Amino acid sequence: MKDTALYEQLLGLSAPWSVKAVDLSLTEQRVVVEVVLKKSQVWTDPIDATKRAHINGWSERQWRHLDTCQFETVIKARVPQLKHSDGTVEELAVPWAERYSRVSKMMAGFVIKLLEACPSTQAVCDLTRLSWSTVNAIMVSAVERGMLRRTEEKITHLGIDEKSSERGHTYASIMTDIDRSRVLDLVPERKLEATVGLLETLTPAQRESVEAVAMDMWPAYMSAVKQCMPQADVVHDKFHISKYLGEAVDTVRKQEHRRLSQAGASPLAGSKWAWLKNYPDGRSAEAVSFRTLNQLNLKTSRAWRIKENFSQFWSYSYKGAAKRFFKAWSDNAMRSRLEPIKKVVKMLRRHEQGLLSFSQHKISNACAEGFNSAIQLIKANARGFRNFTNYRARILFHCGKLNLAVA
Repeated sequence: MKDTALYEQLLGLSAPWSVKAVDLSLTEQRVVVEVVLKKSQVWTDPIDATKRAHINGWSERQWRHLDTCQFETVIKARVPQLKHSDGTVEELAVPWAERYSRVSKMMAGFVIKLLEACPSTQAVCDLTRLSWSTVNAIMVSAVERGMLRRTEEKITHLGIDEKSSERGHTYASIMTDIDRSRVLDLVPERKLEATVGLLETLTPAQRESVEAVAMDMWPAYMSAVKQCMPQADVVHDKFHISKYLGEAVDTVRKQEHRRLSQAGASPLAGSKWAWLKNYPDGRSAEAVSFRTLNQLNLKTSRAWRIKENFSQFWSYSYKGAAKRFFKAWSDNAMRSRLEPIKKVVKMLRRHEQGLLSFSQHKISNACAEGFNSAIQLIKANARGFRNFTNYRARILFHCGKLNLAVA
């Protein structure tokens, strides 16, 4: 079989395209495949089927293809620019590559599989000998293609959370499909306008199908949901509630440690993480040591018990029972005379309806919290992001569960 016929089969070419020549350079370790069009080829005008499109010019193009026996392989062709009856000029789409792409479809598919297996873009660049901009363009194109392929599925439970996108206090708002554990989309900032724009990426039918949205107590998120999905219940996320209570316990510990240190020795020295850990077995050396510390007559111990007692709230399945428990717990916490605990209790009372909705829907941002490690790894491998577009593309690529295949 001739080289030209072999590459015609490998590239899946058919009339009017054919391989004219295959040039192998041992010194450059490169194979150049020259593809040509059949002479006198005529194209129908897409605007008016009774007319034909005229050739307005030619573009010398080349595409990187999969290596041939470890030799870098390049496809080269002259591509006509077609002028339609309405005056528009458009470059002809070639069958082996997407329009205006620098790589063939086969190469793009290979790069996508490498990116799925390896979160480091630079490692994929080194393996394929492609530039960073080319690999990044393949990823962005794959995400755009995957987003267009998403079907209008019914979404029952949403999650909205914030993620740090750059150094400092720069945040992005991320929206997740809780039931399917996937990222739906994300936008820069966490303001009301940004959150409304994020929710409006869903179709009207999808927004109407949402029954509940899990979120933190950020006012912009609650206002956006009320504006875009008035029928949906707001459910305050249990992980953030636990975080607030844990921070209150730590504040009590720091205040008490400072007071005891001034009076003499403090048993709370170096115990910060001991109050934040869980001890499920109760028999480990750490659990025994913590139990001894917890049995001391300390304000921190009282704060810790108040925090631990609240965990029972999440087990209720009826709103009335949950409401009674919350009232009894919050009344007891307010009598504790521990100002950091009382501050959190007052905040929870202001958002009581969002807390009680958990008993009905039993949802949380657990999947969004689970994405944190993946997002942190993406940020670490990228050494940060210069723009939000690349940050969004990588999160959707790895966490969006999109159909990324090249057509």
